[in-house]
Amino acid sequence: MAPAPFTPLELRRFVTDGVLIRRGLVPEQILGPAARRVSTWMRHEYDAARLAGYTNQTFAPSLARHPDLLGLYHHSGLHELVTQLMHPAAAAPVTTAQIQIRLPDSADQPAKDMHVDGVSCPHLHPEDLNTFTLIAGVVLSGSATSDAGALHFVPGGHQRMARYFASEWTLGQAAQTPPDIAARSGTALTAEPGDVIVMHHLVPHRVGLNTSPVPRTMAYFRIQHTDHHRLAERALADPWLEYPGLAALTEQPTSHP
Repeated sequence: MAPAPFTPLELRRFVTDGVLIRRGLVPEQILGPAARRVSTWMRHEYDAARLAGYTNQTFAPSLARHPDLLGLYHHSGLHELVTQLMHPAAAAPVTTAQIQIRLPDSADQPAKDMHVDGVSCPHLHPEDLNTFTLIAGVVLSGSATSDAGALHFVPGGHQRMARYFASEWTLGQAAQTPPDIAARSGTALTAEPGDVIVMHHLVPHRVGLNTSPVPRTMAYFRIQHTDHHRLAERALADPWLEYPGLAALTEQPTSHP
């Protein structure tokens, strides 16, 4: 059954905050198989020597195209919600999942700084862009507390980042965010398994330490406008270029940075 669409109030909140959370979207019959796949991979295939690489790219790379992981996006209703946000623009097909795990009390997995994905990343060439239109994340497991490896984001920060990319940043620049954003601690995504988040690509975010006793596991899907390869650099400075249906809502005043 298709999920209830985002309400007009939620769409305005996405324009203002850049983030929406839908609690309990993914049912157990879809969530459970995906979570068990990742748990099995951790028990039998995880290589501690590759932790930095997993953290920078993805855990369980062999599961990136597994139907159980892709089902989190295609069969839970998440695809329909993403389609609504981008309408009437179309999204490119989603064919891979990224799995991120924050391990409990791991000294080898430090907190991440505020950043925007795919721009000036330490593991990319300085002039490479690996951006997208929005990210959708599903909580697979973990404690719903702010200190359990949660994603921390800056509500409304996409507007500040668009100004930064338009006037203060050049391709190849090392700094990922301006100082006023880098200094922010962000709002923690305190979420239960089955909850989902959709977040505008330009929303700055970081990941904290996991001081809980259990791993926090997320499955992420990076969604691109079908013409993202052509629009990517312009979209850094124009946050609604790839969301034509939401353009009218941007005329309302906001109080965010």
